[in-house]
Amino acid sequence: MKNIYWLTVWTRFKKNKRALIGLLFVFILFFVAIFAPFIANNKPYILINEKGVYFPIVINHDDLLHYDYKKDIQKDDFYIFPPIKYSISEYDLDSIVLPPSFKHLLGTDEQGRDIASRMIHGTRVSILIGFVAVGIYVLIGIVVGGVAGYYGGIVDLILSRFIEIVICFPTFFLILAILALMEPTLTKVMVVIGLTSWTGIARIVRGEFLKFRQSEFVVAAKAMGQSNKKIIFIHILPNTIAPILVTATFGIASTILIESSLSFLGFGVQPPKPSWGQILSQSRDFIDFAWWLTLIPGFAIFITITSYNLIGEGLQEAFDPKSKK
Repeated sequence: MKNIYWLTVWTRFKKNKRALIGLLFVFILFFVAIFAPFIANNKPYILINEKGVYFPIVINHDDLLHYDYKKDIQKDDFYIFPPIKYSISEYDLDSIVLPPSFKHLLGTDEQGRDIASRMIHGTRVSILIGFVAVGIYVLIGIVVGGVAGYYGGIVDLILSRFIEIVICFPTFFLILAILALMEPTLTKVMVVIGLTSWTGIARIVRGEFLKFRQSEFVVAAKAMGQSNKKIIFIHILPNTIAPILVTATFGIASTILIESSLSFLGFGVQPPKPSWGQILSQSRDFIDFAWWLTLIPGFAIFITITSYNLIGEGLQEAFDPKSKK
């Protein structure tokens, strides 16, 4: 029965062309994030010279520790570079703030770094923060909301008031305040976003548990002497997956936007690790003439958030066809 249900959901989802386009774009982002070192790198895939055969991207060879691949390679050497042969921190003082060209497909920044390489590696940051931060706050929301909804009474009263107190704090400014007290790192940004954004999931889970705890199958499970743990995880929680999944999908889009905003303000991922918001932040001093520094990361953020929102809408309609009406 479960397989038939998910097959039906997928069939409905496929009918939404916009959601499929969003899903395709997200798959592309995953591909770019996973294979970023093989797409943009200043090391070749393979190097064959008189000393031997090397695979610099995969293996750090001791013979090549101080090797400059672009200057030290000889004419007789065999090598294959990635499509974008620049690293994220490779400086070229002769190519400062250059527009897109055949040499630099998306231009360069104020330090001569290749924007295409930094955008590709920045995809990893967006994907990682989106899924890890959302994973953290979905887990917290399920625990808090599930306990409140299942046990009810004084437990529900206390946890509901706690949720309402946390909701009163503006999430973005709370994140800013916390990160201002510590050195921002990728891990800290993910954890802080996760620890401050769980209230929406908690309220949804609480409502679903309140709805299902008096259902016939739950009452029957209690009558059979099944433990609360089994009832929660086996009987009720699987029936709340649909709204959780939809909310989490929208949450990934919100999290990417939050990270981009933090990086734009200097509280997000710190150099030399690139992120789209950080690249966008660097464009403020060159906005009059270096249009690519603003347009490229801004468009990437926009299209990524739009894709996740389209997927979320598609899932919402697939789980509940009446929602479209």
